[in-house]
This record gives sequence, C-alpha cells and structure tokens, in this order.
Amino acid sequence: MVSGGSAIRGSRVGSGPMGEQDRGIQAERMTISYWDALGNETVRHFAANLPEEEIPETIDSPASGLPAGRDKNNPPAMAKNEPYKTHLAYVKERRSDEEAKQILDEALQRLRQRRGTA
Repeated sequence: MVSGGSAIRGSRVGSGPMGEQDRGIQAERMTISYWDALGNETVRHFAANLPEEEIPETIDSPASGLPAGRDKNNPPAMAKNEPYKTHLAYVKERRSDEEAKQILDEALQRLRQRRGTA
C-alpha cells in the first residue's frame, strides 16, 4: 500500500476558502511605463488601489542601467561619467613638497595636542 500526503483526492494543495483574486494572483493592476534617455521603455505593474504618491517617479532601467522617468518626451538625463585618469594624471595632481611638509607638520601638531605632549 502506498501512503502519500494528507490531501483529499481531487483537492488542490494550499487551496482554501479564499479565491485567487483575494490572494493577489488576479488582483486588479495598473500598468505604468517608464522611459530612459536612450528611449528604452520599461513597464511596471502596480496594484490598482495604490495611492499616486507611492508610485515612484523614477526607476533604474534594466535595459541600460540609466534612470528612467514617467515622462516619455522628457526622460531623465544620462549620468555624466568622469573620464578615466591614468597614473600620470594623478602624479601631476600631487602637491608640492612644501605643501606636503606643511600638511604633515599640522597633522603631527594636532596629534601631539590630543595626547597632551605638545
């Protein structure tokens, strides 16, 4: 004899007195479209009874990773990326030896004041 679960033959596991629409599977939804700067459309679904202030104005577009807004004609601007700096560019930005010595002296003086050995 084979023994299985405790479900009654012909019944669905997990079904109860509530219908599918009460559990959210068939709940009423509204569709909102978002557009990014490249023209990609992203569609999101929200509950129909959700207040307008809880619906986000901007989201991140999964197609491009850019911010996407609800206004198709005026989407959020693309982020400005800083150009890659080479090591030589960082070396050129270094302070002079006099400035470096002054900064070090100030840091040591503050440390001595905190320890009380000034």
